[in-house]
Amino acid sequence: MAKNFALSDDEEEQAWFSSYNLLTAKPVIYAANVTEDDLTDDGAGNSFVQEVRTQADTEHSEVFVICAQIEQEIAELDEDEKAMFLEELGLKESGLEKLITASYSLLGLISYLTAGEDETRAWTIVKGTKAPQAAGKIHTDFERGFIRAEVVNYQDLLDCGSLSAAKEKGIVGLEGKEYVVKDGDVMLFRFNV
Repeated sequence: MAKNFALSDDEEEQAWFSSYNLLTAKPVIYAANVTEDDLTDDGAGNSFVQEVRTQADTEHSEVFVICAQIEQEIAELDEDEKAMFLEELGLKESGLEKLITASYSLLGLISYLTAGEDETRAWTIVKGTKAPQAAGKIHTDFERGFIRAEVVNYQDLLDCGSLSAAKEKGIVGLEGKEYVVKDGDVMLFRFNV
């Protein structure tokens, strides 16, 4: 089966292979639908989930455990009720959130944020992207005229309450063209075109 085909580290060979767009070469995420009881331990006590995890490991795939019945109930709740419901079940996130996390992990993606007075926005990039290329996701002029970026971790920014307070604490860094963007960075790009 092509899913088990071992591909070398040679970039030319990988490019040749990926040009065929084989469906069996695409990343796979397995969703294990379990009962409410199996959900609390993430399916650890369920032999079927363990079999799926074993298969996924051989394929370098992702697995997440979900209870469709609970997801249906969550979909009918507002945000406050949803948070209380998840807490009552001892869960940190919904199945949908698990799917998003698994998808990002499998595809090698991260998010960084930009924040202004009018809006805060998340931008999805490939893990390992440098600051100028991340800026280019917003607009090509940002990449072309990139000078530097002001960077702070989103949790640190939340703890400080504002960008100016974070600057006063000295936790906002000035990063250049070689800076590799991290998941959860809040960035303000300086550019000149």
